[in-house]
Amino acid sequence: MLHWLRFRHKEAVGFGTLEEDRIKVFEGDMFGGAKSTGVTVGLEEVEILIPCVPGKMLALWNNFHALAEKLGMDTPPEPLYWVKTDGCYLGHGENILKPTSYDGKVVFEGELGIVIGSICSGVNEDQAPDYIFGYTCINDVTAVEIVNRDETFPQWTRAKSFDTFGVMGPVIATGLDPEKLVVQTFLTKPGTTEVQERQNYPVSDMVFSPKAIVSKISQDVTLFPGDVICCGTSIGVGSMRPGTKIEVNIDGIGTLSNFYEEN
Repeated sequence: MLHWLRFRHKEAVGFGTLEEDRIKVFEGDMFGGAKSTGVTVGLEEVEILIPCVPGKMLALWNNFHALAEKLGMDTPPEPLYWVKTDGCYLGHGENILKPTSYDGKVVFEGELGIVIGSICSGVNEDQAPDYIFGYTCINDVTAVEIVNRDETFPQWTRAKSFDTFGVMGPVIATGLDPEKLVVQTFLTKPGTTEVQERQNYPVSDMVFSPKAIVSKISQDVTLFPGDVICCGTSIGVGSMRPGTKIEVNIDGIGTLSNFYEEN
C-alpha cells in the first residue's frame, strides 16, 4: 500500500509518497513512470495540495441501499451521476467557503473517491480494477436548496460546483480492497470542541461497486488519468454553519479535514 500526495515546498509543487511523517519525493508522472528522486522532505515543511488535478470529477446519487431504503426510493438500474466542475476542487486543510450568491442550506457528504490511473473506455467489470489507480476521501459539498429550486430543471451541477465544493484528499491510497472500507464523517460545531460522528457506513453497501461504477461510466465517457469519481454517500448527511469543522475518515486512506467559513 502506498499513499500518494501532492505538495508545495519552497514555492515548488511536487508529489511523492507519504511514509510516516516524511515524504519520499518523486518526479515524472504520478500515474505512469514516476521515479524516486532520492530526496525526502518532512510533512511539517510542506503545504498539502489536492492529491491530483482531475480533468473531471463525476459524482453519484442514490448509490447506497441503506439511504435508498430510508428515503423510500428504488435503487437505480444504472449509475446516476453529474459533473462537478474543475473550479471547485479543494484540498485537505483548506477552507470550504460559503457562496456569496446563496444563503440557503449547505450540506456535507462524506464519500469514497475513485482515482483513475490510465485511459479507460468501454471496459468490463473484470477489467475495471486495472484502470483504478487508488482511492481518496471526498466531501461532496452541496448547496442543497438549489437542486430543485426551478421545477423545470434540477440544478445538480450548479448546486455542487461552487468554488471549494469539490473537497478531496489528503492522499490517494493504492493497494486497498474498497469493499472492506468504512466511511466516517465527523462534525465539530462552531465554538465547541465536541466531535460528533455523523456518518459511519460500509462501502460494501453500495448499489454499484467501484469496479461496476468505472465499467458502466466508461461505456458513456472516456476516463483519463487523474479523473475522480465520487461514489455517493449514505445516511447521516447534514448541514453546516460557518465555523464548522468537517472530517471525513477512511481507514487505510486517512482523514480529510476542513473548516466551513464565510467567504
